[in-house]
Amino acid sequence: MQKYSSDERAVMTLDAGGTKFVFSAMRANRPIVESFALPSNADNLERSLDTLIEGFRRVQAQLWTPPVAISFAFPAPADYFNGIIVGPRNLPAYRNVALGPMLEDAFGLPTFINNDGDLFAYGEATAGFLPYVNGLLEQAGSPKHYRNLLGVTIGTGLGGGIVRDGELFIGDNSVAGEMWLLRHKLEDTNAEEGASIRAVRRVYAAKAGISLEDAPEPKVIFEIAQGHAGGDRAAAREAFRCMGEVAGDAIALAITLIDGLVVIGGGIAGAHQQFLPHIIDEMNSTYAAPNGERFRRLIPWAFNLEDPSQLELFLSGETKELPVPRSARKVKFDGLQRVGVGISRLGTSEAAAIGAYAFALSRLEKRA
Repeated sequence: MQKYSSDERAVMTLDAGGTKFVFSAMRANRPIVESFALPSNADNLERSLDTLIEGFRRVQAQLWTPPVAISFAFPAPADYFNGIIVGPRNLPAYRNVALGPMLEDAFGLPTFINNDGDLFAYGEATAGFLPYVNGLLEQAGSPKHYRNLLGVTIGTGLGGGIVRDGELFIGDNSVAGEMWLLRHKLEDTNAEEGASIRAVRRVYAAKAGISLEDAPEPKVIFEIAQGHAGGDRAAAREAFRCMGEVAGDAIALAITLIDGLVVIGGGIAGAHQQFLPHIIDEMNSTYAAPNGERFRRLIPWAFNLEDPSQLELFLSGETKELPVPRSARKVKFDGLQRVGVGISRLGTSEAAAIGAYAFALSRLEKRA
């Protein structure tokens, strides 16, 4: 996959939230201006559009090299391919707004808009988890090499993004990788209600016998689960176990079709010691055949790459040399079909920013 860590081109970027827009610019996978925030004016379209133009003009004035594009994440639903924002809940003024074309007209620059989960996955694929794992495999002398990645974010919600053979997979309706709409294994609802900040708090409250309002944030629940803070430790551990089971089921369903590495980011990623083993257990679980026999739900084995012992097994694989029929040659073959699951190597925000930068440059190269 193309890397842009030494690329001289500059791209203006934006982190669009319901209360504020945070502006910046990237060059060689790094910010090159000090970011600043302006009010989003979420319920007033004209003011919000003025804010966008003002913010990008301020960024442009700070650059010592002309930017080649604008690229950023903006909340869904949207027609990302055409730069049209359809109706995000936290930015109600944006109803069928041709935002990309407007910015192209205002700045004379190609403008690329995507989902934050997609850009997180693309950043991890270009400069984070995917090259990290492939580098470890190469150092171990393994012939194995990964090209595909499922990015999963667990925080306020459950998000996702798919990178296939170096290309961000957006889908025909700009809704590929919508992990939040997969099933909730334990309840008759969607997976986000079992794998998110509110899900962890809800289960902890129920198991600890307290009101949801009195439930602490997941960071504190993690400390309780680790035995580093006062509280109901059994309830805390169960909250993360349930989250891991639901997230693991959703990831297993997705990876069945994608077949690649899995990287996890988002606000809960720091608590991976409590939930990641349960994700792996669920991915390596079985189904029941009509005759009562059990069979694996995934063809490849899932490995927790944050666990040193599992990482060692993952890197070792089952490499052997096979003779080529009717030839004196031999070829290396790794017979262990496997999926590696780990935590973001960049951090969620940095990965999304690098993803926005890399996406813009890759699209410009395709247009050339």
